[in-house]
Amino acid sequence: MVGMAGQGDVASVTERVPEDPEEAWGVEPVSTVLDQEGDPTVREVPLPNLPESARLARRLAQAVLQQHWDLPTQRTEYTVLLVSELVGNAVRHTGAHTIGIRMLRRSSWIRVEVRDPSRGLPCLLPVGELDTSGRGLFLVDMLSERWGVDLLPRGKTTWFEMRATD
Repeated sequence: MVGMAGQGDVASVTERVPEDPEEAWGVEPVSTVLDQEGDPTVREVPLPNLPESARLARRLAQAVLQQHWDLPTQRTEYTVLLVSELVGNAVRHTGAHTIGIRMLRRSSWIRVEVRDPSRGLPCLLPVGELDTSGRGLFLVDMLSERWGVDLLPRGKTTWFEMRATD
């Protein structure tokens, strides 16, 4: 009898998991992602319209939050999650060739901006308890202090703000 995909010995799977996946899979450590991709606190960092861009945006945000700003752990986690949601929405819904991310810090606030060339506005829809998708803006609305969209002559900037301190 042949086992189904996903079934098997857990020990055999965990033996193959590297201790530091970033090194084993050739992914640059968080400490160097700003050097390689650009620093979104200095200038807007362009991201390609690929699903992998959400992961890159998370890594950029994590690097900024760890290396530049000293945010409480929960705010860091929320910020990284919301960055991923905004970039993921831009990739899925805009058809843009390039998306830009920028991160700004005021004395007690941080602001994350995701720019794309579409003038279509994001829509906050009701989310059911069992829904498996469509939670991105719901999360942004629930976890950020405020969020919005600024229309530009060629596109828009979707942003959120969070307190930098408790």
